[in-house]
Amino acid sequence: MFQTKQRNNNGEDTGKLSCTTEIQAAFILSSLVTFISGLLILFLSRLLWRGIKKWKNIKGTGILLKFILTRSSRNKHLKSLYLHGVFRDRIEMLLSAQTIVGQVLVILVFVLSIGSLIIYFINSSDPVGSCSSYEDKTIPIDLTFNAFFTFYFGLRFLAADDKIRFWLEMNSIVDIFTIPPTFISYYLKSNWLGLRFLRALRLLELPQILQMLRAIKTSNALKFSKLVSIVFSTWFTAAGFIHLVENSGDPWLKGRNSQNLTYFDSIYLVMATTSTVGFGDVVAKTSLGRTFIMFFTLGSLILFANYIPEIMELFLTKKTYTSSYEVLKGKKFIVVCGNITVDSVTAFLRNFLRHKSGEIHTEIVFLGEAPPSLELQTIFKCYMAYATFVSGSALKWEDLKRVGVESAEACLVIANPLCSDSHDEDTSNIMRVLSIKNYHPDTRVIIQILQSHNKGFLPKIPSWNWTNGDNIICFAELKLGFIAQGCLVPGLCTFLTSLFLEQNSKVCPKEPWQKIFVNSLKNKILTQRLSDDLAGMTFPEVSLLCFVKLHLMLIAIKHKSTASGYCGLILNPPAQVMLQKNTLGFFIAESAKHVKRAFFYCATCHSDVHSPELIRRCSCKSRNHQHFSGPKIVPTSTTSMKEPSGTAIRGFISREESSTSSYLICANGFLIYKKTGTNPIGPARRLSVKLLAKFLAESKLSINASHYHDTEDSIVYKAIKPMIWRLTSK
Repeated sequence: MFQTKQRNNNGEDTGKLSCTTEIQAAFILSSLVTFISGLLILFLSRLLWRGIKKWKNIKGTGILLKFILTRSSRNKHLKSLYLHGVFRDRIEMLLSAQTIVGQVLVILVFVLSIGSLIIYFINSSDPVGSCSSYEDKTIPIDLTFNAFFTFYFGLRFLAADDKIRFWLEMNSIVDIFTIPPTFISYYLKSNWLGLRFLRALRLLELPQILQMLRAIKTSNALKFSKLVSIVFSTWFTAAGFIHLVENSGDPWLKGRNSQNLTYFDSIYLVMATTSTVGFGDVVAKTSLGRTFIMFFTLGSLILFANYIPEIMELFLTKKTYTSSYEVLKGKKFIVVCGNITVDSVTAFLRNFLRHKSGEIHTEIVFLGEAPPSLELQTIFKCYMAYATFVSGSALKWEDLKRVGVESAEACLVIANPLCSDSHDEDTSNIMRVLSIKNYHPDTRVIIQILQSHNKGFLPKIPSWNWTNGDNIICFAELKLGFIAQGCLVPGLCTFLTSLFLEQNSKVCPKEPWQKIFVNSLKNKILTQRLSDDLAGMTFPEVSLLCFVKLHLMLIAIKHKSTASGYCGLILNPPAQVMLQKNTLGFFIAESAKHVKRAFFYCATCHSDVHSPELIRRCSCKSRNHQHFSGPKIVPTSTTSMKEPSGTAIRGFISREESSTSSYLICANGFLIYKKTGTNPIGPARRLSVKLLAKFLAESKLSINASHYHDTEDSIVYKAIKPMIWRLTSK
């Protein structure tokens, strides 16, 4: 009785029924009444239940109340056992898509929602004021879809823990404002376009559906699908509202300011507003439409400014940092993953690329989980000859394959020492090691660990191999170890700090001790092959020769044992270890030029050379055909000293000192220096070969952060004074 025939401008019958204001109000009020009444019922039931639980604690409420409460609590207990035990668990399993049936259900709901939206697009070609009769074939299909949506809404309602929160969810609001008008249309035998455009908000579930179908596998693809679903759902929903209000007009004007605007025109208007272009050929004329455009413009600025550049960044990043690293045969490289930030990359490159450009033969491949920032991109461009960045995760085998972990010399896992949770940081790095070892068990892994108790998990990995070079660097142990050694050996921390700190060109020292300290920062740890003339000597003999004659400090060697077959670094080995040919030594020196002296040293040509700067490559023809026989000195020994017997040290006592019966012997791990004559300098001095601090202490040299002073004019101090100042001054 509220329907009239709809005619065109020529007065001809269009075959469509015109919906009066009463019918349109019935469709809208059905949704509003359902939403408000349902919310009110849920709120009152919650208050009532809280009141009942509170009254249970009140004494003296009467026998009848106690009986009613006891019976209701018993019934509630049985009902909760049933709902929360079997039925509710199954519903939650279905809705969470953890089973095949649940996945099919979720995908079916999404497909039917898109189908209902397509039906809306088809019916939007008719005027908004028209009502479709049941003769339209799309109406029964849409009613079937909404019946299924009602069933799915009921399942979600039963599985929800907080009913009020569920009622206010976006998907629930979409169902409430689209399903009730279906039953009204069945009663009135007609269907109105109304708020059916809200089905477009179901597009927000597109990323979840694509994940279930395994159509997207990367994080960038997932992020891109989320951005696309947000943009298109916003456009379709806003266009539907503009289409409704512009064709209906303002209610208080009874539609006199309405205009015939198609749904395509509404989408065009929304897109023009979002892009801030605004051509002006399609505009909103109603007050509701203009008010909506005002607020939508503010939201579109945020949408356009944030999401669109982010989508473009995904495409640009994919082209730049998602390509594979090209592994060439014979080309050495390492893979660095974990904490890839500006500070960590800068520190790593500064320390790894200390040599000259022509001496660097190993490239660095950084595997970062996030795209690099602009500052980090600038760093990679500066070191593009040695460093490459690849976007990916060490937890994914396809990313490990892209960086060629199986061909890398080593894989370094860097930790973040400034993180808020050290345990989580260690756990993440251990998971990276597990992924790398599972992908290629023979890959050498060096990991940084923050907490010492987490070290025990790594050796339990089946493919963890200490002999293959796998290693653990624990920050906590390093800190505690330095503190303990600093207490036992005063000055050790200062000595190590001067090795690892770089000289700052902005510092201008004024005091003499400050100049000495700044100069000491030039020292660093370097490696160099030792001369074959040193083969057959013990480590204490070679270290003393390097210290006195070459002004170098030898602290360790790479030694291969003939008995056990062990080959590795030995720090300050005992006197039983004999140096072999082509031995690699570890020195503390200022530059690689200085440590070259250990390689150029010739026992025949350099025995009388007292200045280390004069030790260069010689033209000795017999050097490659003879072993070390020692410089031309007078070997000394004594039996008059009441010191433990030891092995005489060769290669550092000059002829002048030999006339005064000077000698050094090695006994019980100490170097014992003695000079006798008409004016003896005093008792024998014992110099430790294990700890530099003992050597300094026996030389009566005081190491202090602010000054230097020697307490005795000793020959030992004068001999080592220039070298010690360069190495340990602070």
